[in-house]
Amino acid sequence: MAAWIERALAQSGFVPDHAGDAATAQEMLERADYDAVVMDLRLPDKHGLVLLREIRARGDVTPVLILTAQGALQDRVRGLNLGADDFLTKPFAPEELEARLTALVRRRCGHPATRLRCGVLEYDNESRSFSLNGVLIHLTPREHAALGVLLSRTGVPVEKGQLFSKVFEHDSDSSPDAIEVVLHRLRKKLAGSDVHIVTVWGLGYMLESISGGL
Repeated sequence: MAAWIERALAQSGFVPDHAGDAATAQEMLERADYDAVVMDLRLPDKHGLVLLREIRARGDVTPVLILTAQGALQDRVRGLNLGADDFLTKPFAPEELEARLTALVRRRCGHPATRLRCGVLEYDNESRSFSLNGVLIHLTPREHAALGVLLSRTGVPVEKGQLFSKVFEHDSDSSPDAIEVVLHRLRKKLAGSDVHIVTVWGLGYMLESISGGL
């Protein structure tokens, strides 16, 4: 199926690269800036939704179109919660895949998302700054990195190990428990707002707004 998709997209003017497993896909996404990803859920080394969660956890916003089995409602719901942009049910016509990819790429290029929000918390990509109710928040580099990861995955728990590796990526001497200190400081800076960092036992940490605003 991968070979068939690759051939069909190439014939339509796309320049596709094929990753045979999740590990290869991770490496390719770190090396190059792709316009979109077509992701099957049945990968040889891990489930596609696990790969999607890892991609989003490190702040990668590349549009992802997921291929799902007929009637796989649960996969669609989980995919949306993890940051999927579109779905295509198998079997499908190549023309529909091409149309959906074209729409994703056009949306990304024509209307770039410059701001992320959770309640009164907002991040501006252009200035790389966070604000609460329009007031700039002063953050250390580690606080900035941690809040960025949590905001990009609002409403979805981020595993402690993943958050630690993002925040302390150049500090091999730090203990994983050091992330608790960073989160404690962030919670103090968010105090009094409708935005909270909650601990989801067994799953990690999650950013949420008590007002329900995104």
